[in-house]
Amino acid sequence: MAVQPWLAHSGELAGTGFRAMARRLPALVAQAVRLAWRASPRDTLLTIGLNVGAGVFTAFGLLATTGVLEALFSAGPTPDRVRAALPSLVLVGAAAVLRTGLQAGAGWAQSRLEPQVQREAEEQLFALTTRVDLASFDDSDFHDAMQRARDRGTLAAMLVVDATIDALTGLVGLVAAAGVLGVLHPVLLPLLVLAVVPDAWAAVRAARMRYEMMYALVPARRRKWILGDLMAEREPAADVRSYTMRGFLLEQFGRVARAETDVHMTLARRQAFTRVTGEALGGVGTGLVYVALGLLLAAGAVPLAVAGTAVLAIRTGQTSLSSLMYAVNRCYEEGLYFTDYLDFTDEARRRTAGGRERPAPEDFERITVRKVTFTYPGGDKPALREVSAEIRKGEVIALVGENGSGKTTLAKILAGLYGPDSGTVCWDGTDLREVDPVTLRERIAVIAQDHTRWPLTARHNITMGSEHGSLAEAASVAGADEVIEELPYGYATLLDRRFKDGQELSGGQWQRIAVARGFYRDARLLICDEPTAALDARAEHALFERVRAHADGRTVLLITHRLASVRYADRIYVLDHGRVAEEGTHAELIAADGLYADLYNLQARAYSGTP
Repeated sequence: MAVQPWLAHSGELAGTGFRAMARRLPALVAQAVRLAWRASPRDTLLTIGLNVGAGVFTAFGLLATTGVLEALFSAGPTPDRVRAALPSLVLVGAAAVLRTGLQAGAGWAQSRLEPQVQREAEEQLFALTTRVDLASFDDSDFHDAMQRARDRGTLAAMLVVDATIDALTGLVGLVAAAGVLGVLHPVLLPLLVLAVVPDAWAAVRAARMRYEMMYALVPARRRKWILGDLMAEREPAADVRSYTMRGFLLEQFGRVARAETDVHMTLARRQAFTRVTGEALGGVGTGLVYVALGLLLAAGAVPLAVAGTAVLAIRTGQTSLSSLMYAVNRCYEEGLYFTDYLDFTDEARRRTAGGRERPAPEDFERITVRKVTFTYPGGDKPALREVSAEIRKGEVIALVGENGSGKTTLAKILAGLYGPDSGTVCWDGTDLREVDPVTLRERIAVIAQDHTRWPLTARHNITMGSEHGSLAEAASVAGADEVIEELPYGYATLLDRRFKDGQELSGGQWQRIAVARGFYRDARLLICDEPTAALDARAEHALFERVRAHADGRTVLLITHRLASVRYADRIYVLDHGRVAEEGTHAELIAADGLYADLYNLQARAYSGTP
């Protein structure tokens, strides 16, 4: 029931006035322009330049209109007055054509810029999310910030740029109208303010009502989305049918939807009243403008042609102000989510392993773990406590212990996915905290129990974008070749039923693909974390036989609960509550009659049926 990311700032919006918006806008606009510039300097310049040019020709057209009106209102026969107005009419027409052309060009450049901005924002985001340390994903605050940046922030980046350009267009039009009035007569400038203030008030008031409605509807919308997911997503679909929940869910959804509709109808009534009030005040303001123009004409302060041009300029200013108000509200609203995006990217940069450019050693003779302690972000106690271990080249090392003992955490530290809070992990004499984590991970292969089922072809599910190993050999060692043979397009088969011609695999088949993925990478260290969890007994036995054969001359770290599989390991480390409780060969640990012997004998009795 957490607040959806795209409504996270509704409360702030509902309580923010236009003056507060105006104070924050310059910083938001500057950030948006910088992002647009990185995405495409050419299209950014074109969009801004063409919009400014269109504003210049708007002002030029209004001034040329004065010449037309002066000629038409002058004394003399009508044909003569029309002929006298023709040069100014040509200028007005030329200005209109040029303005229209520039606006079309600006729209074209803006339509090109928008997708480039979104692509730049997304690429920047994912370049950081794939680079931060894995521990960041265990930090709930960081994870929530990432979700906000991803779900609404990247879209907001594009929308802020779009709204900024729209605001610029409205501002240019408003400045053009104000400039024309200032040129015609200084006293006309206050008339523009008198005419546009009611429209500005109505626009801001209507927008504030919409934000208040959004804030009030947050709980209802959140519940609607949850109910909608329950009725439309694949995961709960079986339970919805098994427990005949269709009627119950539809009734719940309808109740919330009706309440939301009532709020919308109330908003429509309030906004209609605001618009009517704004238009009435605007009518009063316009009436006062005409009265003021009449007085100026009566006093001879301005000629009739100038008064006519002033009316057109005021109308232009009203239209531009309306666009400006809408764009400012939209820019501020999206800017709050854009700020989430910017804050997250700054935080992600701080969490990347900067300054570690030394490449990892190509190989090792010995991996040494000395007094490693590690606590997950937000954890109240360490997952590992002063753990020490040693792995020699070519050995098969097993990590065993009960759930929560720290086996997988230690494996992830050895894989370079986590960095220890204290202690060291060294390849020979090289401390892994000093090396580039990317080059370290290239020398390690991990076969995990919770492996990812990538929506890619079977080939790419094994090669993972790399083409440096033997695909057929890796598939054969893992027994995945038998799975591939059953697929309609072999290695080219897409392993995702959500797409056309896509195939779904069983848990055991996916496990074999994951094992082949680990074997495909000709790594110095192979980490197998419960690699047989989804396999039946026969397949498990066959896989461990293949692992032993494949491990000839390689270094293997094996994690498993099935202790019969670790009997032939060169050394076994038994972990208990984050500490190494025992170590030795299978025979030594059985003779010691400690925790390992207790766990092993317990499993042996379960398999043999001995009470």
